[in-house]
Amino acid sequence: MPHSCGFCGKPFPSRGGVKKHIATRPECRRKWESMVKDIDDEGGAPTEFAYENHSFSPLRRSHSKSFGLDEDNPVVSKSRRVTVKDVADKGDSRHFERYQRYKEGEGEDEWAPFCDKEEWGLAEWLVKSLGQTGTDEFLKLPITQNRTKPSFHNNQSFLQKVDELPHGPAWSCKKVSVKGNRTDENGQSLHEDVELWMCDPVECIKDLIGNPLFKEHMVYAPSRAYQDEAGSQRLIDDMWMADWWWDKQVSDKSAWPVYLSIGNISKEKRRQTSARATVLIGYLPATKLNCFTSDARSLAGYRLFHRCMSLLLEPLVAAGEDGVDMVCADSYIRRVYPILAAYVADFPEQCLIACCKENHCPKCLVAANEQGNPLNSLMRDVELTKEILERRRSGQHPVEFDEYGLRAVFKPFWANLPHTDIFMVFMPDLLHQLHKGVFKDHLVKWCLDIMGEDEIDARFKTIPDYPGISNIKQWTGTEHKEMQCVFMALITGAVPSRVVIVVQALLDFCYYARLHTHTSESLGALENALAVFHAHKDVLQELAVRKHFNIPKLHQLSHYVQSIKLFGAADGFNTELPERLHINFAKEAYRASNKHNYEEQMVLWLQRQESIFWRTTYLEWVAVCAARQTEQESEYNSDSDDENKGFDVVPVVSQDIIHVLAKTAPHPRQSVQHLETMHGAIDFLPTLKLFLQKHLPHNHIVPGPQDQFDIFRQVVIILPPDPHVSELPKCLRVRATPETLPSSSGWKPGSPKRFDMALVSSDGIQASKALLTLNAAVHVAQVCVLFRLPHRFGAYSRPLAYVEWFTPFREPDELSGLRQISCSTHHLRRNSAVIHVDEIIRPCHLIPKMGQSVNPTWMSANVYELASEFYLNTFIDLETFSLGDQGGTEGRGHVIKKTWHFFLE
Repeated sequence: MPHSCGFCGKPFPSRGGVKKHIATRPECRRKWESMVKDIDDEGGAPTEFAYENHSFSPLRRSHSKSFGLDEDNPVVSKSRRVTVKDVADKGDSRHFERYQRYKEGEGEDEWAPFCDKEEWGLAEWLVKSLGQTGTDEFLKLPITQNRTKPSFHNNQSFLQKVDELPHGPAWSCKKVSVKGNRTDENGQSLHEDVELWMCDPVECIKDLIGNPLFKEHMVYAPSRAYQDEAGSQRLIDDMWMADWWWDKQVSDKSAWPVYLSIGNISKEKRRQTSARATVLIGYLPATKLNCFTSDARSLAGYRLFHRCMSLLLEPLVAAGEDGVDMVCADSYIRRVYPILAAYVADFPEQCLIACCKENHCPKCLVAANEQGNPLNSLMRDVELTKEILERRRSGQHPVEFDEYGLRAVFKPFWANLPHTDIFMVFMPDLLHQLHKGVFKDHLVKWCLDIMGEDEIDARFKTIPDYPGISNIKQWTGTEHKEMQCVFMALITGAVPSRVVIVVQALLDFCYYARLHTHTSESLGALENALAVFHAHKDVLQELAVRKHFNIPKLHQLSHYVQSIKLFGAADGFNTELPERLHINFAKEAYRASNKHNYEEQMVLWLQRQESIFWRTTYLEWVAVCAARQTEQESEYNSDSDDENKGFDVVPVVSQDIIHVLAKTAPHPRQSVQHLETMHGAIDFLPTLKLFLQKHLPHNHIVPGPQDQFDIFRQVVIILPPDPHVSELPKCLRVRATPETLPSSSGWKPGSPKRFDMALVSSDGIQASKALLTLNAAVHVAQVCVLFRLPHRFGAYSRPLAYVEWFTPFREPDELSGLRQISCSTHHLRRNSAVIHVDEIIRPCHLIPKMGQSVNPTWMSANVYELASEFYLNTFIDLETFSLGDQGGTEGRGHVIKKTWHFFLE
């Protein structure tokens, strides 16, 4: 007879297994101790237990007391609709403040159950850095026992203290029995029992929405912003600026393998794995389903997934219909309606969720053989799909079942979720659909078939810092994006002109789709890029590269604009985050187990990690509160100007470009000969003389070969935020370092020379945000030397740079749309100049014009010296992509303006 834990539901074959489980799992042990205490107080005996042996008595310890709402803070009745005004001043309802009052009532400081701040720091390091064996070995070292002398002497006593710390929602286990279509030798149907470990998603949402550290990153109401005063150019950035929130007023975003976050938190914070704004809510069972025959196994896997997801998300049904009162990060209580709003998954998982075959679109009803055409097909309908599945379950054979490519999953998990259109919630998958899918698996392959791998690899090797595709052992999303940065200039001239247009259109689409903020113009450019691709894709069939374009991932691009308008920019819903979380929550958790019955051990490991994170967050909150109180007391005790009373001081963020050099030059007192030979600054003295005549006309000292200069290796340039790309400043560097040879001993390797290209103000004025565009006031130069004037020339604080010029921008290439430039020469010598370092706007990237075949003498180390014609690579990063109007074919959209006016409705 099977037995199970009465607290988390985990099944066991014997009573002994249940006893051992409760003794080792802190959550169940605390519940058991609490139950025994209640029984002792009432004089009764336990009657509703998962097993009948009441003599079970694991070693007791003082279990954590409850610090929930007391009589002074009663639980708000869920039958009453609570508004923000009801509790406008009740900031004491927050979880951290309740816990703080509990600690004060127990006479404990903030470090308990650890002795002090140092011991807490040790505990935090042990949990994050060492496994259980390593912790035990560390605590048994003589230096630890005799000098450090922590209050815990081994791993067991240490974990007991960790288990006393508060943590998030408890984990529970549900047993799911799967009956197969195979039989054993006795004719009995084979079956498998699997475990579903899960957290209550509503409790997880309470934790997220109430976390005070998210207060500055939380939004509770939708808003609209516009680029112009007339309100004709709408901006779409985060979820609350898109259309869906206006219709629903509440939001919840869930992703599989069962991670959850809420759309109220800004996408910048959600993307930070260290912030834990996206949490794990369940482990779906992974089983081979050997109780089924091979032909039925796939469908059985579909049904098992939906059954487990139904159990996992069951709490969202009532919560989404009736709402739940939650204490938010700003201390207000709000009625929250958690709704499954956005689902981040790759294409096979989307089909699994939509109950459709993988040769069909999970969002619309386009025919399987028409996915390569730019059609506006009807979207799938939830109610109609449920009706078709029900008719099929009852024995009918509706025509739509096969026409829509459905699978016989009669109870999809989303059937009862309120206000959820499952077919609309699938988000654009930049990683798998664009970078790995359309670009790497298709576009690169098409060009390889046309050019040949040897030619394209040789072209790669002429680009500085790019090793060539033959040297890449494993392709990841990073390699795919790096290849996109140079691919346009790489294939120009080596493939037919219409293929260049196809490549440019798809690359434009990839870059516009990655923008942080969208406008009507950028969304129009996104649609236009896809239209240009469809208008010219036939050339690939003419070249026998492709027979058809019924590619599911390619078809998904037609849904991007609609998804962005509904839910916000696609960069807020990328599958790269779940893949990173998979390392933290699955791989590391599995490594921490003994590989036997590992699910329960993984859950316990995660719970302890969460306890440490919760305490760290609490201590940060305590420090912030203490600092705020000190600041308020200081303001109260100080004199203040009545004119400023009631006004907050708003910090002003500089919009200027900032240049940063090392405090001390790493290469002091370098000779002119060194600069001429190692840096290639052959006209250093003549250009310096011209500079001194212009900027120091009263200086009569003439520079000569005897002078020595302090040389810098690089200048760091901090650009103001580009709202289309990021809300944070961008740090870039411009290097000017000569080649260094390996040491004679071989211990210190050498490094190649790096003289970076940069955009420079051609008018000699200081670089500013106004120059972040491609116009006549901006030229390209190669930076060869970064230096300061010696003191004998007088006090001159501005650092200088020796640069070699390129010609002004010519008209964009008619096929690729890339700006063209050449080396600027006079009597076969490079035109050069000495300029101020603060005239450098930002680094840029040049790629040589290679023609039909690359010059075999060109290599990455010498291409800037041997080539004379170059493309300005505007695909090198998103900031450069949005610098200015790049012209080109009809596939090139208008670039976004740089002046911003926000108007909220």
